[in-house]
Amino acid sequence: MIGSDKTVLEGKDFILSFTIGGPEESYDPLGYNHFTVEQFMYPLQQTAYLAGMVYHKPVYSHRMVYIPGVYNTQDEVEGRARAHADKLMAQIETITGPADNKIQKFVANWFAEFDKLPEVNAFFTEFLADDVNITMPEGTFIGHEGFRDWYAIARATFKPGCDHQVEQVEIKPQGDTQGYLYQVELRIRLQSESFAESALKGESVNLLVNETWSVSLDDNGKVTIHDYLVEPVSND
Repeated sequence: MIGSDKTVLEGKDFILSFTIGGPEESYDPLGYNHFTVEQFMYPLQQTAYLAGMVYHKPVYSHRMVYIPGVYNTQDEVEGRARAHADKLMAQIETITGPADNKIQKFVANWFAEFDKLPEVNAFFTEFLADDVNITMPEGTFIGHEGFRDWYAIARATFKPGCDHQVEQVEIKPQGDTQGYLYQVELRIRLQSESFAESALKGESVNLLVNETWSVSLDDNGKVTIHDYLVEPVSND
């Protein structure tokens, strides 16, 4: 496979992408295929390891057979095929895209969600470490419960439909962590209307703040925030 030069594939990424006709439950010790999909991949996984390649979790989709009037519909299979292509492209982007791009995209999505101030805050807590340390002008908040306490204050103060403008982003690798930990320095301008019963008494807000985040980036490209500091910029 690799000829006389055993290092020709060393360090390269190995991705398996395939579709499966059968349902997910059939790839189980109690199903008719008896083994999981991952277990069927062990020989290929070991081959990748022997060649010194970086093995990534396979991308696969079930129920990809269309038998008219018997199994699935054409629309269902075509929809799954499109979803499969999206999953594959997302994994390739995760593997090949620079960390800065991933973090900058995350920052944009984070503040776009904050602009809406949704009642349910699950989007935010998904990306917060369990012991996240959050320091805001209102005080210090620890963990997911602390975030929820602060978020309740924010929703009681600012009206949904506010505008967070990301004026500056600087991303720096942090420490000897193989590139997985980063410090993110942000300059954010918040423009919003406040509720009359809030501490801002219905005033319009045009606030400039500096934010410093400590974030990690896992092998799948997911960002997790560990420290979150917000400091208003003085008008002096």
